[in-house]
Amino acid sequence: MNIEQLKQQLFDEGEKAGFTDLELYYEKTESLSIGLYEGEVNQYDFSDVQGAAIRGIYNGKTGYAYTEKFDEDSVSFLLKNAAENAELIETDPEELFTEKAEYENVHFYSPELEKVKPEEMIRFLQVVEKKILSTDQRVKKITASQIGIRQLEKGLFHNKGLQKKEGNNFLLFYVSILVEENDELKSGTVFRTTKDFNELNADKIAEEVVERGLSMLGERNYPNKKYPVILKNEAAALLLATFTSSFSAQAVQDNQSRLQGKLGEKIAADHVNLIDNPFLREGLRSATFDSEGVPKKKHIVVDGGKLQTYFHNLKTAKKDGVMTTGHAHRRSYQDAIEVSPSNFYVEPGVQTYEQLYKGIAEGIIITDLAGMHSGANPISGDFSLAADGYYVKDGKIVGPTRQMTVAGNFFELLQDIEEIGEDLEFSPMSFNGYIGSPSLKIKSLSITVD
Repeated sequence: MNIEQLKQQLFDEGEKAGFTDLELYYEKTESLSIGLYEGEVNQYDFSDVQGAAIRGIYNGKTGYAYTEKFDEDSVSFLLKNAAENAELIETDPEELFTEKAEYENVHFYSPELEKVKPEEMIRFLQVVEKKILSTDQRVKKITASQIGIRQLEKGLFHNKGLQKKEGNNFLLFYVSILVEENDELKSGTVFRTTKDFNELNADKIAEEVVERGLSMLGERNYPNKKYPVILKNEAAALLLATFTSSFSAQAVQDNQSRLQGKLGEKIAADHVNLIDNPFLREGLRSATFDSEGVPKKKHIVVDGGKLQTYFHNLKTAKKDGVMTTGHAHRRSYQDAIEVSPSNFYVEPGVQTYEQLYKGIAEGIIITDLAGMHSGANPISGDFSLAADGYYVKDGKIVGPTRQMTVAGNFFELLQDIEEIGEDLEFSPMSFNGYIGSPSLKIKSLSITVD
């Protein structure tokens, strides 16, 4: 039974069973991941997962159920479990989106990416490995070399007329190395996401990952104090991802956000804009509708430093007496609807990364952060995190520091952004959305060099 057949039978049987409103959500994910070790394939994983979930109004209450099987038995299973679940629910029924709406006519699925063969990906990994190992004798080992393609398909249907379906796909590439000099070991990593396999350049990747590793050799201690800081793009994106939940209306309503009551107020420097754009071609969270079927729109969440909106789904919007912003999100078909952004990022400026630190008399560049789960409090904004980076003197990078601890407060940091780079990068490793930032020049942060 395909999804169309499941939908039709579900709606027919659901009406007979007493459901007044019935919604069917489904998703299908295909993933291929390939890994190399010393030139030979040591990982080849393929997965094909599909599932469906229903929400329905039964006797005035909302019931849920999900299944991995698409057959006739699944129809009765879903309806029976949703009805039983509804009887146990004590909260008010949830609203299902049934309005007629206009959706953006954009597509995020790349047919060309689907044509890339595993043999091509393996050859590319092998070429990258050879180029890395031949670049510099201080490269001692390639610790990870992986490439993969992920294809996503989702659909949302309502028995009162809503019929939406779309797909997305992307390629992920990751390589990590160890370099050594004078018994000092350091690592370098490069991560890429793209929709065009031909955009991957083995020479540039090899050069970049080796430079990243070698640039961390020769680490030194520097005085512990407050410094002007450049948060390099990847580190800035990771920090924003950690505190993105603060912009959720769900967190605000649960008293779990310091942005509560801040709408219309200045929460960042005047030149700071935070944007949520669900229509980025390369965005991992790009889509035309959210998990409730609401049309997605581009939102300027922070405009000129002022907070303009929270992220809303139907439930949070109703509670606040506002329109939903189209930020309903399911982590999977098994999960309840939450609130989450799509592609959320700091709008880039015009300065290059080099221009940001050129005018610093003495400062620190932070290239990577660690300990986000234990060292950051998403509610208060306080953070104390392990960091890697460089020491800057008279506008020039002197060299790497020993591992640092950087401490501060995220909401104060937003106010202290002095300049914004042009080098927007996204962090693909966040559950809070696809989060990005260019490099940021911060007035000062407390730095302790271990």
